[in-house]
Amino acid sequence: MLVHPRSSGVAPAIVLVVSLLAAASAQAQVVTLPPSGDNQKASVIQHIGLVEVRIDYSSPDVHAPDGSDRAGKIWGGVVPWGMQNLGFGTAKESPWRAGANENTVFTVSHDVMVEGKKLAAGSYGLHMAPQQNEWTIIFSNNSTSWGSFFYDPAEDALRVTVKPEKAEYREWLTYDFIDRQPESATVALEWENLRVPIRITVPDAIDLYVANLRNELRSSKGFGWQGWNQAANFLLQNDRNLDEALQWADAAISRPFVGQENFNTLQTKALILTKMGKKSEADPVIAKLLETGNETQVNNLGYGFLNQLKDTDRAIEIFTKNVAAHPKSWNAHDSLAEGYAAKGDKAKAKEHYQHALSMAPDNQKQRIEGILAGLS
Repeated sequence: MLVHPRSSGVAPAIVLVVSLLAAASAQAQVVTLPPSGDNQKASVIQHIGLVEVRIDYSSPDVHAPDGSDRAGKIWGGVVPWGMQNLGFGTAKESPWRAGANENTVFTVSHDVMVEGKKLAAGSYGLHMAPQQNEWTIIFSNNSTSWGSFFYDPAEDALRVTVKPEKAEYREWLTYDFIDRQPESATVALEWENLRVPIRITVPDAIDLYVANLRNELRSSKGFGWQGWNQAANFLLQNDRNLDEALQWADAAISRPFVGQENFNTLQTKALILTKMGKKSEADPVIAKLLETGNETQVNNLGYGFLNQLKDTDRAIEIFTKNVAAHPKSWNAHDSLAEGYAAKGDKAKAKEHYQHALSMAPDNQKQRIEGILAGLS
């Protein structure tokens, strides 16, 4: 019989492993049974751009299997401080398994930085050596062991140190992503009243997207102008590889069996050429857009200069032409007013916001009145 099989700590886990080995010698387990110690398996996945971070673990709770409350006895008790000789296996000094039962496994799809240090893509056994004021987080190349009984420091892929924090009570040990940014995330182990945060950063998330776009454009996603146009716009918006962006924009316009010359593809090319400082090449494309575009399309072109290129003068020029072509459009005046406001010309902005207000539908009046009040 197993004695106290909950294996989040040290000694009970030894009993569990020895018992399992003894049982295995009599009869191999061929069916699925409940997890040892009722430490339910859990997983958490977070994407940082294209990077997937996954943690698989077994989750013990603060209350012991007999129902006794171990609050206040988890840290430094159930989970001892520092490295320990567990009295079983090959390890003379073992960290904590950062969960229960089998290895806690940390998997990352691409190379990342963990607390400022490089960790290659792959799966790792996640271990921790806790201290009251500082924890050592260990990523082991061995991710298939049971617990830390066979931990070997020679298999370490990375060690980092972090500071533990007080946190709201957690009955079950949980990994959670407590901060999520476009190029970084912080995952935290939380149990009882303690949190251990680990910061993960993608060195250049945009470059990963660019490499992925190159591959996608070689697939069925490149069999239409839309994919090339979206990819070119992505490079433009992130000010990356503008020569390549122009090639993709040209493919969206004229690639055999794929390209299509339309307002969207021409606008992308015009903005890229302007961004590259090739005004003499951009101007004829812009002229064609102004000649062929409807009110909404020309308006969007103006916003391309205003928002993507931060060229307020060119945006105002385009919005002005749109107002001249559509003098009774509240939206055309509203956009021209926004351009003047961005330039800091409050008088002109107020003039065109007032024109817009006089023609605007009811659902726009309150917004425009608020803007006018702010310009006073």
